[in-house]
Amino acid sequence: MYESYFRLRAKPFQLNPDPAFFFGSRGHRRAMAYLEYGLHQNEGFIVVTGEIGAGKTTLVRSLLERLDADKVVAANLVNTQVDESDILRMIAAAFGVPSRSLDKAGLLLALETYFVSLAAAGKRALLIVDEAQNLSPHAVEELRMLSNFQLEDHALLQSFLVGQPEFRDTMQGPQMQQLRQRVIASYHLGPLDAAETRAYIEHRLRHVGWQGDPSFDDGAFALVYANTGGIPRRINSLCDRLMLAAYIAERHTIGEADVREVVSELQDEFAARRPPAGLNGSAHASLAAGAIDPRGLQVPGALADRVAGMVANFDVQRIEARIAGLEQSMAATLDVLNQLLQAVRRDDGEGGTPDGR
Repeated sequence: MYESYFRLRAKPFQLNPDPAFFFGSRGHRRAMAYLEYGLHQNEGFIVVTGEIGAGKTTLVRSLLERLDADKVVAANLVNTQVDESDILRMIAAAFGVPSRSLDKAGLLLALETYFVSLAAAGKRALLIVDEAQNLSPHAVEELRMLSNFQLEDHALLQSFLVGQPEFRDTMQGPQMQQLRQRVIASYHLGPLDAAETRAYIEHRLRHVGWQGDPSFDDGAFALVYANTGGIPRRINSLCDRLMLAAYIAERHTIGEADVREVVSELQDEFAARRPPAGLNGSAHASLAAGAIDPRGLQVPGALADRVAGMVANFDVQRIEARIAGLEQSMAATLDVLNQLLQAVRRDDGEGGTPDGR
């Protein structure tokens, strides 16, 4: 929406991971170095963890773009909420290995055969598991078993495990001892610092043709860092709203006041819903529980007068008389129907059958 207003080629702060926007902060460069080291070693596991939105998926996709397809066949597994019985089938599907109707032994044999065929063709197999924190310990153990595949003294599969910090807790479990022994490098990707946050924002803007419009004040950069903690996805979300607000207000500068205003709006959008107007705290609690205490209601005067008028015009005796009349009419109708039924039965009894029986 605001791209044409600021003469940008594309949206600079999209939330979807895009390797074209990869920013080589100190932490991201080091994480990439660990992954490249793993490729060079061609064995064991590389583990990279980081907070939500730290840029792990962008890092992985950037690595995939750098791979030589003539030397490395990579499979990126992103749907990891599966148990140990399905993880092998997911890996086979990621590598394009037919697995329908195969049991576990058949799956392992099919995967090993495929990896051997790659090695014979001078290629290596790389498995990247994103969102590894969703894997159960048994599923992780299945991944370790795949690392046993070897051709002579060369491993047939290289694995990168990428996930949120809680994956480290999984790795520290007593049943993960054998896997830990096969981890050749591990790195935790932290947030950007204040200087990197500014460089990150300017990097993404320049990537889409930014020529200084809109301009960011020094204080605006500092407040963006203070309100995002240097997490790239949070930076993207806040800066996107800042650009949109500047476009709507037809401004070409973004300052501290603008950042504070947008942060306040975002906090209001995600704040807990307040009790409806006219209800005090106890009445709101009763609504949440599914019951209302009339004593907790604050009824406007006009509404109270209207209810009082309705009560005054409510003639109970007249309504009771009408109900009594309806009951008498129903009783008379039922009496007539009963007499008709008895008459029909008498006629049937007197007529008999043609032969006199």
